[in-house]
Amino acid sequence: MKAEIHPDYQTATYTCSCGNVIETRSTKGGDMALDVCSACHPFYTGKQKQADSGGQIDKFKQRFGMMRSKKD
Repeated sequence: MKAEIHPDYQTATYTCSCGNVIETRSTKGGDMALDVCSACHPFYTGKQKQADSGGQIDKFKQRFGMMRSKKD
């Protein structure tokens, strides 16, 4: 293997807006701020909201269902 071709890995600290601190190794290194992490993201925490599109479709049909154009 060739020497000196691999990047240097440095310790990196990622801090989420929720306060969670993740320490890992990276070629970029240093400290970084995250907006969302796995501790606070709705998909990972199970607190995601389901869109109820059935009610919206019924409202649309109720409002505009009678406005069909009748072509003979």
